[in-house]
Amino acid sequence: MNQELSATAAQETQPIAGGQQDRTHLLDSIEVRVLASLAEKEATTPDNYPMSLNALVNACNQLSSRDPVMNLSEDEVVHAIDRLVLKKLASVIHQAGARVAKYEHRLRIKYLFEQDKLAVLASLMLRGEQTAGEIRNRCARLHEFASVEQVEQSLTYLMDKYPPLVTRLPKAPGSKEARYAHLLSCTEEEAVAARPTDSPRYEGSASNADRMSALENEVQDLRQQVAQLTEQFSQFAKQFD
Repeated sequence: MNQELSATAAQETQPIAGGQQDRTHLLDSIEVRVLASLAEKEATTPDNYPMSLNALVNACNQLSSRDPVMNLSEDEVVHAIDRLVLKKLASVIHQAGARVAKYEHRLRIKYLFEQDKLAVLASLMLRGEQTAGEIRNRCARLHEFASVEQVEQSLTYLMDKYPPLVTRLPKAPGSKEARYAHLLSCTEEEAVAARPTDSPRYEGSASNADRMSALENEVQDLRQQVAQLTEQFSQFAKQFD
């Protein structure tokens, strides 16, 4: 089975003839947000995964742990899911007895990697370019890294894929650490060209912001769980009306 998956993945990422680069595998910004939100919630709220459309829209539009913050409609999310299904990056699940379809990602199957790599990639997809230290702090709920070195090992794995899924960006003037960006929506050259030209971020103030963001994220997850439990109880109560 793994050999078949490897062969399929290799076939899908071959360059096209004539020396031109195949861009069919690249995702747009909405696809990136939907896919990363599914990967995040699989780890943080497993009892509510696969996700309903309403829960997925809320996850995509979170105010915390998102850069940039988006305001996607249900139609935009559904259309993005349809495109991700065609690219074999997501699946629609129709569970027995369920009144609504559920959605799940297929990143782990598509790229044949484990949770540490998935956590790093999802963090970059949700929050943009980051240092290895920032990634370790921000994706703690997706995977617990014992050290920054372990994060760097996962980043190296993702950079060594073909085509690469992550790139190390050149250090900006005044920066102490290298930053990394995902390549699911652009080439390495485009990722470098898209870097902001203003002064570098102050990494010393990141820890407090990260802690606040983690708390806000937990509150958002709890609200989603309460909303889903309320909906389930309402459906259960209707059986006795």
